[in-house]
Amino acid sequence: MATLDDTDIRLIAALRRDGRASISDLAARLKIARATVRSRIERLMASGEIAGFSVLTKADVTAAPVRGLTLICIEGRGTERVIAQLQGMPAVQAIHSTNGRWDLIIELATDTLQELDDTLVRIRKFDGITSSETNLILSSRRPSTRR
Repeated sequence: MATLDDTDIRLIAALRRDGRASISDLAARLKIARATVRSRIERLMASGEIAGFSVLTKADVTAAPVRGLTLICIEGRGTERVIAQLQGMPAVQAIHSTNGRWDLIIELATDTLQELDDTLVRIRKFDGITSSETNLILSSRRPSTRR
């Protein structure tokens, strides 16, 4: 498997956000040429890095029973690069920037604990991540709406 560069990671992240985006829209969003987008998508598909395109329904997103919050500390100025890598991961539901000890809080959702563990191992290998802490979400409650 070839190593993905920053442009590949950003392209995959953009396709995860909107798999129906046109080549022109992707090129404008990523500030690269349409020919570059087209050739990279073709290369990523040929290499198997992009295995296909699908539709996610609301049920697909909320069905993952294993959920967690991962707090990440990033060294130096690598936050945008780490965010781009995280956006390309299917388990990542949301990315929050914060202040204090942690730079980012990541909401994760997977089908199994093993998938969550595999995701955490991958995240911890990102360049620039100096420390992390993960907490499983056991239950969630929404506050009642006051009128």
